[in-house]
Amino acid sequence: MKTISTQLSYFLKDVALRRNVKLLLRYVLILVVVIAIFSVVFHFIMWEVEGKQHSWITGLYWTLTVMSTLGFGDITFESDIGRLFSVIVLMTGIVMLLIVLPFAFIRFFYAPWLEAQIHNRAPRELPASTSGHVIFTARDSVTDGLISRLERSRIPYVILEPDSGEASDMVAEGLRVAVGEIDSQETYQKVRVDQARLVVANVDDMVNTNITLTVREQAADVPIAAVAREEDAIDVMELSGATHVLPLKRWLGEQLANRINAESAGLYPIGEFEDVQFAELPVHNIPFVGKTIRETRLRETTGISIVGVWERGKMQPARPDRVIRNSDVLVLMGRAEQLEELNDMLVIYDYNPNPVLLIGGGAVGEAAARALRRRGVDVHLVEKDPRRCRHLSKVCNGVFNGDASDYDLLQEAGIDRAPSVVLTTNSDAINVFLTSYCRRLNPELRVVTRINTERNLDAIYRAGADFVLSYSTLAVDVIMSILNNKQLLVLGEGVDLFSHDVPAALYGKTLAQSGIGARTGLSVVAVKVNGSLKTRLPPDLVLDRDHGLVMIGSGEQEEAFLEVFG
Repeated sequence: MKTISTQLSYFLKDVALRRNVKLLLRYVLILVVVIAIFSVVFHFIMWEVEGKQHSWITGLYWTLTVMSTLGFGDITFESDIGRLFSVIVLMTGIVMLLIVLPFAFIRFFYAPWLEAQIHNRAPRELPASTSGHVIFTARDSVTDGLISRLERSRIPYVILEPDSGEASDMVAEGLRVAVGEIDSQETYQKVRVDQARLVVANVDDMVNTNITLTVREQAADVPIAAVAREEDAIDVMELSGATHVLPLKRWLGEQLANRINAESAGLYPIGEFEDVQFAELPVHNIPFVGKTIRETRLRETTGISIVGVWERGKMQPARPDRVIRNSDVLVLMGRAEQLEELNDMLVIYDYNPNPVLLIGGGAVGEAAARALRRRGVDVHLVEKDPRRCRHLSKVCNGVFNGDASDYDLLQEAGIDRAPSVVLTTNSDAINVFLTSYCRRLNPELRVVTRINTERNLDAIYRAGADFVLSYSTLAVDVIMSILNNKQLLVLGEGVDLFSHDVPAALYGKTLAQSGIGARTGLSVVAVKVNGSLKTRLPPDLVLDRDHGLVMIGSGEQEEAFLEVFG
């Protein structure tokens, strides 16, 4: 009854729908009048022309059977005028009953009723028992990426959508949606914001500020993560009550800047997990090239573990007999002092004092330039917009105004001598082109670039990129770290660090017997034993019910792990 009343309320409050229903009823009234007239004429012709007498029910019966083309033939005219009248009734019935009436019914009644059902497919309120959920104020690429992670982590969520039609389409896709205005206190009350685990304000800066203030009226303590697209909005959002303000464009630029080669070989930190830190090491022109992972003896000499190898955008397991190539990037795990000691050992290798080349001076490019300046790395900027060139002239050591596809301009900027190039334009197509172009001009160059959509990931790696990161991937990693109350760890596009309790199916088995790598593709990098991480993992290590597994891989591989082992 509640569903019917909701549909009726939607049906009746729409002015256009009410007008359509009136037109349908008017047409039905006209049809009734026509049937009544034909019934009277039937009686007149039968009595005056053919001398036969029938009841009024018979006249109505004959009219309906002829107009509907059933024509039982039990009552017929014998005169020409009667047969001519029959033809007129028949043709009128074909038009009014068989053509116009079905069309009018579908157009003015059935279609609006069906639309009302569709519009009310998405709920406007969550059950009172709902708690621990994440509330998204809009759907975008970040939301889509987060939803798959939340579902794997068994964290409930809801997306707010003001338009009931859009909400119904999302419900059809299998998403959890609630219809409501994102700046309405009533909406947040209905989605149980006071019991939520996190609110993600992911619209524009002004709307996000309004959302923050609205949510704070309903729930003073619920965590709010607000995306800030402009630096000036950060303070405003914090003052409005946002728990976490996410300047993602700045962070994206800084992450890209952390992945470049500059001046000499060395590590760049990418995050930490509990008391263990992770770093990446480009092995370009250092003594590890040509050796197997076992032959590097990193674990024996420094205590550092190689937990993965980036090979042209693909994360490969760190098997002891794998030969390290000049283009590989090692993913290392160890204590802070161990990584610092290794970094000090590498400063004498791959020396290149030339400036890093930065192509694109937008918000992400500016953040990258400022991050490199803080590290004391010289930067040459290539940018088409003269205003951005003037704005960044004090940040960069050299500014070159023009098109990055201009060979002479890139040569002047130092493409043939630069240790790295950072591509930060907002177009995936341009970044793919420039990756290939820069790779051809300088095969030894380290190419670090951004993308907007995941479908271009393979293309940009085929073009020659060494490291790729997207805005949405960074946002997903940041928000998941907030949800799990952990430090941010950005391994790269399509790869993450996962932590799971040892499944019951693996109790009592050794790490070698588990077959985790062979059956799922995940690499076990550590085992949590009695609250501490064990990074030295012999194949005969027995897994127990109170152990935890720390693994590196893709989201699909984690899903395979959950499916295979439960």
